[in-house]
Amino acid sequence: MSFERVQEKLNILADAAKYDVSCSSSGSNRTNKNKGLGDASASGICHTYTEDGRCVSLLKILLTNHCIFDCAYCVTRKSNDIKRAAFKVQEVVDLTINFYRRNYIEGLFLSSGIFKSADYTMERLVAVAKKLRLEENFNGYIHLKSIPGASDELMREAGLYADRLSVNIEIPTEKGLKLLAPDKNRADFIKPMEKVKNEIILYKNEKKLIKSTPKYAPAGQSTQMIVGASGESDMQIMYTSNYFYKNFNLKRVYYSGYVPISYDTRLPQIGTPVPMLRENRLYQTDWLLRFYGFNIEEILNEQNQSLDLDIDPKLGWALRNLHEFPVDINKADKRMLARIPGLGMKSVFKILNARRYRQLNWDHLKSIGVALNRAQYFIVCASNQFERRDLTSEKIKGLILQNSKSKYTAMLSNQLNLFG
Repeated sequence: MSFERVQEKLNILADAAKYDVSCSSSGSNRTNKNKGLGDASASGICHTYTEDGRCVSLLKILLTNHCIFDCAYCVTRKSNDIKRAAFKVQEVVDLTINFYRRNYIEGLFLSSGIFKSADYTMERLVAVAKKLRLEENFNGYIHLKSIPGASDELMREAGLYADRLSVNIEIPTEKGLKLLAPDKNRADFIKPMEKVKNEIILYKNEKKLIKSTPKYAPAGQSTQMIVGASGESDMQIMYTSNYFYKNFNLKRVYYSGYVPISYDTRLPQIGTPVPMLRENRLYQTDWLLRFYGFNIEEILNEQNQSLDLDIDPKLGWALRNLHEFPVDINKADKRMLARIPGLGMKSVFKILNARRYRQLNWDHLKSIGVALNRAQYFIVCASNQFERRDLTSEKIKGLILQNSKSKYTAMLSNQLNLFG
């Protein structure tokens, strides 16, 4: 096949893949062996930035943008009049190796539209990963999308060659999925996730007995939800996310704001994209659930179904629960320290360690890195200087916003930190 045709396919299928944000690679520990190519343990591989500011890259493409489904929210739906293309298995293998050898990429993120059937498509995705591992001795990062409805046998094989697997549940609620993708069944999304979860558990148990047990999806599995296409509230979105975290041991859930691309009356009007700030608040809530010890009901419930766009969700919780404050920074346990606005988990651990040796005052907290412009209203420490405690939640919110204008009013970067 001519270079021009491969280049055309790459342009089409790389552009079609840009709507999938679930391409974080952190968590894999596959090392280089037998003088092979790549090393997934050396750094994260995705189109994003690491926490220390490094930009990392991967080949992020679809195997094909042909699809048998007609999901209203999807640019590759079968009724959409777009240019179609499909890679052969060997073409993807060759592109990955050639790009890697030229230092253009550090790994592969491969998804696909569904053509013919779920198994037919998944079989070809697995074939790409298998060829890279066994024939090209490629040890770099590979992320494969799990095709809804794929057989257990294919999902088992996929995890032997891929570092991470993910199946996008697409719409947060079953009602929304039936509205916008009536040909799809939520059970088909659950099936591969359940298989991957069970295989990871089996691998970990076998690894304890047999050290040479082949790795299975060492970076785990993730999923992605489209936000704003079907009208779900923040509460519905995060309750769904919480369900999948608890029941399928997911590494990450990604939230992708819907960009209107169709005049379909079931969808939001063109020109009304989901605010980037809403995505950011969902990610912040996700962090609170996974790392800060919050329960979903504390942040979102029937009385508070939407996240406040003006302030972050932890500050929102604190303002609704002023009876829990002030907290004595020198006496509070880890759980309560993590709930103080302005304290990240790094600061929490620094405080727990530092107060073993002395009572902490405002200067100590500032040097630790506590954001005192927020924390000062919720804590006391070893100092005679402290904020008055008769402020209402509305007054505290106003003072914080007044002193944090750049944080809450500036446009957020389109590049979110996707590492977890």
